[in-house]
Amino acid sequence: MRLETEFDNLFATRTKYEELDKRIAKTQAKKASLLLVLKYPELPLHNNPAELAVRQRVRKRDVSFGPRTQEGVRAWDTFMTLAATAKKLGVSFYQYIHDRICQTNQIPLLASLVEKAAKELNLGWSWSSA
Repeated sequence: MRLETEFDNLFATRTKYEELDKRIAKTQAKKASLLLVLKYPELPLHNNPAELAVRQRVRKRDVSFGPRTQEGVRAWDTFMTLAATAKKLGVSFYQYIHDRICQTNQIPLLASLVEKAAKELNLGWSWSSA
């Protein structure tokens, strides 16, 4: 409550600069989403991981001159997502793909590992398994 009050006080400020006042009003209008982390502390405070993931995709596109077909775009997206998820879970992407192709099924599905990690992290409202 104290932080919300401080937020309101700070962003109620009016200056003699119209553009700055517009920017302050925009921030004030986003109060609910900006302070959501106070209610749900498991929310990330920034989007740097998402930005880095996009940057990796752009580097791959630049090096290989991009996919040639729509199927190629979907394959890139699928495999880059699988690789990133495997890395975050501490699973070797190569071993995971090998396990799936050979159908040995010694490595659990990534979806199962994500669900397990979410439960261990106690993500509260931001994660619910169906």
